[in-house]
Amino acid sequence: MQKTIGPVKRGFVWEISHNRSLYLMCIPALLLLRAFSYLPMSGISMAFTKHDPEVGIFRSQFVGFQNFRYFLEGNPYFWNAVKNTLIINFWGLIIGTIMPITIAISMNEIKNGPFKKISQSAMFFPYFLSWVVVGAILYGFLSANFRVDRNTGVLIANTNGVLNRLLMSVGAMPVRWYAEPKYWKTIVILLDVWKWAGYNSIIYMAAMAGFDGSLYEAATIDGATRGQQILYLTIPMLKPNVVIMTLMCIGRIFYGDMGMIWGLVGQNTTLLEAVTVIDTYVYTSMRTMGFGFSTAVGLFQSIMGLILILLANAAAKRINDGEGLF
Repeated sequence: MQKTIGPVKRGFVWEISHNRSLYLMCIPALLLLRAFSYLPMSGISMAFTKHDPEVGIFRSQFVGFQNFRYFLEGNPYFWNAVKNTLIINFWGLIIGTIMPITIAISMNEIKNGPFKKISQSAMFFPYFLSWVVVGAILYGFLSANFRVDRNTGVLIANTNGVLNRLLMSVGAMPVRWYAEPKYWKTIVILLDVWKWAGYNSIIYMAAMAGFDGSLYEAATIDGATRGQQILYLTIPMLKPNVVIMTLMCIGRIFYGDMGMIWGLVGQNTTLLEAVTVIDTYVYTSMRTMGFGFSTAVGLFQSIMGLILILLANAAAKRINDGEGLF
């Protein structure tokens, strides 16, 4: 009778000793993860207390779910922040997925080497700009300094931004952009996509660099145009990367970029209601309502993000032949 030799079972000690160099390389990252992600979790208990800095985190008065009830039961400021966060992130996810793929495919089709390098650098450059710098550039475009004479109705313009000058050059009235909240969700979404599109396109370009060139050669021989090759070869092969990037974005759909909001809008109370997100709400509530309340909001934010990414990952596995983030 012939014996079947199964796989050799090796223990934890063998794994560590055999791959000790790899595990040693992981130690700094694991220490940082522990310091900034796991140790602070002890502060979650503040969400269930009326935090008093004098007595500390663990001896503050326990109030149960009182902090959660306050912002969940009809708090208009909180639900406005949730609505803004979801709107900005939803459209940022849709447009922010389409644009990097479009850029990556366009760059992949360009054969002129110098032009391709210059274009890639130009599109990657916004990623390195801080939101404060972007806010200053935006102010140069949208600033408004004009008035209308009450007696004659004549527009008296002083120093205006680029966009208002363009409007006046075609005979249109300039706009006080920083006093009109209705425009700012769109402005924030477009700037967020503009800043990250070049960076995210690198991921898709790297994926396309590994595609089998013989598939495109066969398609060319069969008479497929470049558009047909993109539609039936490139885009389907990019699907796993799109799924992973989308899942990662969905996991953070309840998170707003506080640096972006403060960098673009600052302390402008006229605009804050239109663009305030959960993160800015947490910051302002921490200053006015205390650490317990803001921790409760942050915990709610994390739980909702976890639920969404689990649901999205399960859905992705169903429509993507079992491939998901985990």
